[in-house]
Amino acid sequence: MFMCVLLSGAWQAMAYPIDGATETGITRLEGYRQAQLGRVAGNSLPAGAKLSSDQIRLRMQEHDRAPLPATDQMLTRQLIYLLGDEADDYSISLLDLSNPDHPVYAAHNENIPRNPASVGKLVIMLSLFQSLAEIYPDNIPAREQVLRESMIVADAFIHKDHHAVPFWIPEQMRLRKRKLVEGDEANLWSYVDWMVSASSNAAASMVLKHVMLLRHFGSAYPVGRAAENRYFEQTSRKQLSNALMVTLREPVLRNRLNPERFRQGGFFSRVGKQRVPGGSSLMTTRELMRFCLLMEQGQLVDAWSSLQMKKLMYLTRHRIRYASSAALKGAAVYFKSGSYYKCEAEAGFTCKKYSGNKLNLMNSVAIIEAPAGVSQLHYIVTVTSNVLRKNSALAQQRLATRLHQLMQGLHAKHVLPQ
Repeated sequence: MFMCVLLSGAWQAMAYPIDGATETGITRLEGYRQAQLGRVAGNSLPAGAKLSSDQIRLRMQEHDRAPLPATDQMLTRQLIYLLGDEADDYSISLLDLSNPDHPVYAAHNENIPRNPASVGKLVIMLSLFQSLAEIYPDNIPAREQVLRESMIVADAFIHKDHHAVPFWIPEQMRLRKRKLVEGDEANLWSYVDWMVSASSNAAASMVLKHVMLLRHFGSAYPVGRAAENRYFEQTSRKQLSNALMVTLREPVLRNRLNPERFRQGGFFSRVGKQRVPGGSSLMTTRELMRFCLLMEQGQLVDAWSSLQMKKLMYLTRHRIRYASSAALKGAAVYFKSGSYYKCEAEAGFTCKKYSGNKLNLMNSVAIIEAPAGVSQLHYIVTVTSNVLRKNSALAQQRLATRLHQLMQGLHAKHVLPQ
């Protein structure tokens, strides 16, 4: 069998768009900013990826307690029609927030759980910001300081990972993309950015390791390497496993999400799983939608944390899978995806990327604001699929195009051309 796994005033200035390198210490942002000025070859971004920091905001804060509305049957039928003959292999939730006073929700197979693959990294991000809020409940500058000044050095927990992450080399005026190696040092904010934007399993494992340290040491974090090592070497595997479960489960519960429908089980690296045993991971499109809605309402942890998480999801890198649709070039896209496929021997079948014949999961979370900066269309899509033997990345790209056209048609009288 073949298997591949792809897996208070001041805070308003903090940013993850490409003008945010100085404030956050996410150095790759400066490389992308220089690229848009024509000073660095390649790495050009579509119009929708060029919003400035102050243009990214939480768009549903005035509706901060509104739940998901009842399912709109007409929009649901249109959604199922877009999926065609493969509708049974999809789960999808759609929330149209273009008129925030009258949101419209449609869903198909919304409660079917699937392995989230890299979408599960959203749980680690949530855990980080929940932990910071609990340690520094009334001190946002202290939270910022932890993110900006805590330095992480990659260690054995990164093994193994195939994802490349971008390093900005200012003296050479170039962005270099490569896998993380032991000894790579960057601040916590950079590692979170690599986890979300580049979907690095190595970065995710380092972030999760440090969230566990943050929860253990509290306001004493960050601690030295010797203290880090003692904690993981002298604490029993059972105790570490229990601490991991608390790290990943409590923030979900605290934010009124269902851990049986929104769950990340453990580390994203082989070594991480060996040293800290975890459990299973699963998510539904409905609970992913609730996560996104709470974020837009400023209710994930708190308004500051919600905004930071939304900025971390703002796509300022090469767009892939669902987000790669040409129809979304002019849109701001806040995105996370994950895939997990398996192949087995089958006559006449050749195993290819994203095209497994035994399992072929493709999951996407996308908040769309179009046109970027104007945002007359505002909707959220969460989708999981398991369509065997077909390139699921291309299939979701096509779905994104058709769904965006549907949304444009529904709001044709009010949408500017892109």
